[in-house]
Amino acid sequence: MPVTPIETFDEFQKVINGETPAIIDFWAPWCAPCKLISPLFEKFSNRPENAGLGFYKIDTEANQRVMEEANVRTMPSFMVFKSGKKLGESPSAKT
Repeated sequence: MPVTPIETFDEFQKVINGETPAIIDFWAPWCAPCKLISPLFEKFSNRPENAGLGFYKIDTEANQRVMEEANVRTMPSFMVFKSGKKLGESPSAKT
């Protein structure tokens, strides 16, 4: 499944409240590590074993409200949501 951009707060709410586990990449255009990890996130999203997961990315510069709601402090940050609950997070890309 390709990575789907989330453009609005309403889209974010719909994704995190869904029944499908959603892995979200919080990134910013100025973030060099975000640019480095993006192709890996895309590759990971296309693996057959991950077919039951939703993969999304949010530009935090364009979605300040989402960034605040999700309490994003570093970029890139990755969070997993399902049915309105945060199941896990990684607050930065680890090399």
